[in-house]
Amino acid sequence: MAIIVQKFGGTSVGSPDRIKAVASQVIATRQQGHQVVVVLSAMSGETNRLMDLARSIDKAASGRELDMLLASGEQVSISLLAMSLIQQGFSAVSFLGHQIGIRTNNRFNNARIIDVDNKRLKAELEQGHVVIIAGFQGVDYENNITTLGRGGSDTSAVAIAAALQAKECQIYTDVDGVYTTDPRIDPSARRLKSITFEEMLEMASAGAKVLQTRSVQYAGKFKVPLRVLSSFMPGEGTMIDFQQEAASTNPVSAVTAHKDEAMFSLSSDAELVELNARIFSELADQDVEVDMIVQSCTKPGKMNLNFTVHRRDFGKTQECLQGLVGTLGLTDIEGNQQLAKVSVIGNGMRCHTGITAQIFATLAQANIKVFLVSTSEIKISVLVVESDLQRAVQALHKKFLIKLDI
Repeated sequence: MAIIVQKFGGTSVGSPDRIKAVASQVIATRQQGHQVVVVLSAMSGETNRLMDLARSIDKAASGRELDMLLASGEQVSISLLAMSLIQQGFSAVSFLGHQIGIRTNNRFNNARIIDVDNKRLKAELEQGHVVIIAGFQGVDYENNITTLGRGGSDTSAVAIAAALQAKECQIYTDVDGVYTTDPRIDPSARRLKSITFEEMLEMASAGAKVLQTRSVQYAGKFKVPLRVLSSFMPGEGTMIDFQQEAASTNPVSAVTAHKDEAMFSLSSDAELVELNARIFSELADQDVEVDMIVQSCTKPGKMNLNFTVHRRDFGKTQECLQGLVGTLGLTDIEGNQQLAKVSVIGNGMRCHTGITAQIFATLAQANIKVFLVSTSEIKISVLVVESDLQRAVQALHKKFLIKLDI
């Protein structure tokens, strides 16, 4: 029998009725002749409730103790699902991450999975059980409980699917697949039947919230076929794998948007190499991730630097730059927190010219100002004022995707 790994998020298990609905979906898969492993998140709102509890005691709680607390959320949902399956006559058993050997590094609150021991998983499946596993958590090599960060249950499911060489990893969520853009921004968005891993990874990193970026990276590394489906309506969802080739007629597959961008602009008389090395090393030490970077030399000996960070890191970045004023001769430091990133993504861009020109022409026609641009082989991102985000997405979606053959 083929192994299917199914992951259900917090809204999918948000109430006893929803858990019973998940049980019905698991039973249907089991009756198709598959061995089934289920990975669950905590019930909707539970992780936030636990975070509030922690903050009520200590706003700067120990990372280790915070993980000990947060990992308790999934214990409730997995045991309730096991009860529901058993009540309906199916053999089921639930496990926490450490019980089935999900090993991580020791970076509390944002750990990375190192490996998954599949021995117990295989033994339980061979006994005919539906195996239910707590997502979002693991254990480091000192046996401390760790959590994987927001959306970490996606990564748990992919890692388990890789360890078991599962036929498919199915991610059940509150949307019925991956769309050409966010339907809340543009109602004309359409569901994609399939998409490549490269495109999905770029979409996740550029703001699409369907899958955690790390889970897509893990799936790509271990070649785990992914399918995104809805817990609330039947359908085939969107398949993400290595089998599709970009159709030459479809240069663009999606337009994504990411709010909460902040940009810093500054000048310096330091050498370019020294300037970049110091600033970006200091930010890395503060766990600040830099995204878009543009640098220029307006006159001999004077460098201009523009870069973006997540808005939550605005304060840390500003403090870091102020601390380097004396050593790097930084001047004209300006920050802008009211920005957003819009990205055009598609494997077909590799073999189509003129996409950049069309993007700028479309935005110019809509009178939308572009602050920064970054490109990769299959993605072009522009930084715009956040108030222009919806218009930018709608204009680009209409230009590239409204007639897309999907």
